[in-house]
Amino acid sequence: MTRLIQGVLDFQRRIFGKKRDLFVELGKGQKPLALFITCSDSRIIPDLLAQTQPGELFVLRNAGNIVPPHGAGSGAEAATIEYALTVLRVRDVILCGHSRCGAMHGLLEPEELAKLPSVAGWLEYSKEVLPQVPEAGLTADQRLTMAIEKNVLVQLEHLKTHPAVKAALETRALRLHGWVYHFEKGQVDVYDPLSGRFMPLQEQVRPRMVQEAAKDEGPRTEWETHL
Repeated sequence: MTRLIQGVLDFQRRIFGKKRDLFVELGKGQKPLALFITCSDSRIIPDLLAQTQPGELFVLRNAGNIVPPHGAGSGAEAATIEYALTVLRVRDVILCGHSRCGAMHGLLEPEELAKLPSVAGWLEYSKEVLPQVPEAGLTADQRLTMAIEKNVLVQLEHLKTHPAVKAALETRALRLHGWVYHFEKGQVDVYDPLSGRFMPLQEQVRPRMVQEAAKDEGPRTEWETHL
C-alpha cells in the first residue's frame, strides 16, 4: 500500500495542478471516444496503450475480456455496455485481448482451475473457443495465442446480442473492433474481417497516419514523463 499512497500524493502534488482545467471540465460530464473492453490483467493499461487522457476512454474490465451474451451473467457487463451506447453515445467499441492471458490459459488447462470454481464458471462464457483450437500440431504457445484471438471474436459475437449494440449496428451508428495487445512487444494486432485474421495495426491504418506517428516529436505526455 505504501507505493500506492505515495503515488496518489505524487499525483496530487505534481500532476493534478498541471491538468486542473481538464479535471474541472470533466466535472461537467464525459464524452468518451470509445468503449474499451479488456482484461483485468495488471499488465494492461488502456490509457497508456492508446495515450489517452482522462475522459477519453470508457473502460470495461474483467478476467478474460469476456462479454456474456444478453440475458446471461451478473448484468454488470450489460449495464456498462448499455450506458456507454445509450447515454454516452459512443460510436466505437474496442474489444481487446492480450498475450499471455491467464484466463485463456485456464480455459485450455481446466485442471489448473480446480481451486478456482468462480473462475471456472466465468470461463464458461468462452467455451465456444475450445472447439476452434486444435490439440495436436501446435505448441502450447501457439494454442494459447490462437485461443486469445478466437476469444476476442467469440466475445464480439456475444456483444452483438445486446439490444443497444444491435440497434446501433442496424443504423450504422457503431463500429466494433477486435484487438490483441502483445504487451511484451508493444504490438497491437487488429482483426481484419476481409482476410479473416489478425494483422498488425500499422498495416490496417492509412500510411499517412503511421508516418505522422513516427515523426511526431511533440511534448511528452504525463504517461511518458512519469513512467
